[in-house]
Amino acid sequence: MRVAVIGSGSWGTTFAALRCANGPTSLWARRPVLAEEINHRHTNGDYLPGTVLPLSLRATSDLAEAVAGADAVAVAVPTQGFRAVLGELAASLAGGVPVVSLTKGLEHHSRRRMTEVVAEVLPGHPVGALTGPNLAREIVAGLPAASVLAMSDESVASRLQRAFGTEAFRVYTNTDVVGCEIAGALKNVVAIAAGMADGMELGDNARAAIVTRGLAELTRLAVALGGDARTCAGLAGLGDLVVTCSSSKSRNHQVGVALGRGRALAEVLAELHMVAEGVEGARVVCELGAELGVEVPIAQQTAAVCAGRLEPAAALGALMQRQPRSELDEPDH
Repeated sequence: MRVAVIGSGSWGTTFAALRCANGPTSLWARRPVLAEEINHRHTNGDYLPGTVLPLSLRATSDLAEAVAGADAVAVAVPTQGFRAVLGELAASLAGGVPVVSLTKGLEHHSRRRMTEVVAEVLPGHPVGALTGPNLAREIVAGLPAASVLAMSDESVASRLQRAFGTEAFRVYTNTDVVGCEIAGALKNVVAIAAGMADGMELGDNARAAIVTRGLAELTRLAVALGGDARTCAGLAGLGDLVVTCSSSKSRNHQVGVALGRGRALAEVLAELHMVAEGVEGARVVCELGAELGVEVPIAQQTAAVCAGRLEPAAALGALMQRQPRSELDEPDH
């Protein structure tokens, strides 16, 4: 199977490098200079410094060239540019080619999941999402990891499962696309909250509480949208939540730690050089929760900090001071 990966950030490049073990893989980079670096030096110094990429990986800055002859396309473009890139891609993509989102988040203005955006811009293509506890630096180094491919079409999912998986990268399938994508979007927000607690040195217990209540929060939202609660206890939910809320390699956790230490958000994001989806995602999740009547207190407090309305200590204090309740007495949603 020939696979085209659209987006040459850390995860897009990592996934393309991983895929080379199974067959021909092309990688689209927006900047011609980066495509040239990948092809001639076999590196991506901006996003994966110190990593040598497979010699067989071919990059291009031409979208039509990237998807020519592709049997499947994986899109690893940040949420704010996702729709525009798909629009550019539409004229070049052969009919019926599956499109898999590697992006975790919600479109900022529409609150659409990425597979919904694909369905709108590229109707008639099987669509899915690959998500889970997948830190790029570990996977590109060959360390073991697992992921879940969410698709409603089980036969297509089965083919892609074999095409994407390797000895060190185990891929499961799940038909609950909604649950997988909502979990992947909300875990970024919770990771910022956990990072703030770590930045303020509040201890392991505080982080565990945020992770656990964050899991309850993302489960409520996923179920309200038609997702399966069991998905949230799997790789897309609990698995991704644990790693994103605890690893120094997590961008969203890094942002939270810096905020917890009193640094300005703009300064932190300027140094990051990559997108931390949870920053804008917190606001989007709050809007979605309000629309559905779903309580998302961690997202609300995180959004308030990111917007500069609250200091991290006040936000986490507000979570501790919420109305006492039974752990099992969840809201209707």
